[in-house]
Amino acid sequence: MSTLPCYFDYAATTPVDDRVIQAMVTCLGREGTFGNPASNSHAYGNLARQSVELARRQVAELVGCNAESIIWTSGATESNNLAIKGIAQRAQGPCRHLITSRIEHKAVVDTVRQLEQAGFPVTWLEPDAQGLIQPEAVRQALRDDTLLVSLMLVNNELGTLTDIDRIGRMVREHGALFHVDAAQGAGKVAIDLNAQPVDLMSFSAHKIYGPKGIGALYVGERARDLLEAQIHGGGHEQGYRSGTLATHQIVGMGAAYALASADMHAEVQRITALSTQLRDGLLQLPGVSLNGHPDQRVPHTLNICVDKPGFSAMSLASELAVSSTSACNSAGGGASHVLLAMGLPQALASSSLRLSLGRYTQAADVEKAIAVIAGRVNSQSTTFW
Repeated sequence: MSTLPCYFDYAATTPVDDRVIQAMVTCLGREGTFGNPASNSHAYGNLARQSVELARRQVAELVGCNAESIIWTSGATESNNLAIKGIAQRAQGPCRHLITSRIEHKAVVDTVRQLEQAGFPVTWLEPDAQGLIQPEAVRQALRDDTLLVSLMLVNNELGTLTDIDRIGRMVREHGALFHVDAAQGAGKVAIDLNAQPVDLMSFSAHKIYGPKGIGALYVGERARDLLEAQIHGGGHEQGYRSGTLATHQIVGMGAAYALASADMHAEVQRITALSTQLRDGLLQLPGVSLNGHPDQRVPHTLNICVDKPGFSAMSLASELAVSSTSACNSAGGGASHVLLAMGLPQALASSSLRLSLGRYTQAADVEKAIAVIAGRVNSQSTTFW
């Protein structure tokens, strides 16, 4: 039986924590909480509803908001679509201008492009050379007809942090709405939506040791009456998102967020130490450089450029599970749109690696990653796949 490679692709997805699985199993089978949460006329439905609402509170606790502001979706992609399309389609009057950046996740980029094709004017912000969207760039892009600004909290390829507090204040002062994709940020950085100037925020479960197929959208007071539902058929979730709630997945997301609430501080410290070890070991190799800001970032994601002809993530596949871009870009082929937007030539963007660490990464894994990449970098030739 072959041995699987060391896993360094936590930014793509995380394994479901065993404690989360245990919570989910209680919702399955005849003896479990299997009822429809919308069935309020009997105990089975009421028990399911109680589990759903507990999970809603658990998610809200991690991100610092009222539980009723959390709307369940199928994941961050749907949350992004609901936030952006929902605001745009309800818009009345002259305010139709959208602002986003060229380094957003494809769930935002493709959604905004669709609206642009439908006639909405869009300003596409360029990142600086270190992969940051500067607040001043947002300020200059704001117009009298700006409706919505959509930016991510943590870049999924670089790990860089966006200054959402400063940007959110200027957007709010301008009178526009601010949406933040926090799929890569929840559980890694502190979020306090009761204090931060954010109107809509997208979340995912499978980036934080919960199950795939479930996510949430925070809908703040300023956005509540301005959001158009995208899925109809029953008026569930306060009318924002119809469909029978998947109790077991929701419970899993709640459990994952509760674990993050309890463990985030210690976990970030542990991953910071491992990330420093990895970064120091790789950046001393010839031709290896860091993509993205060296300090304004989370420690969980490291993106490096390997300036060696023929080098690629695929050459490491038998020993390390890493990526050259996001999972969405990998599905479509081609170099990272994020790195290209930063100004990297096609060849260097194609020879870059994203290594992302997580809950189960150990020092021995980091040592192996350094050794494997060093072996490829220092070899006389690179194997093509």
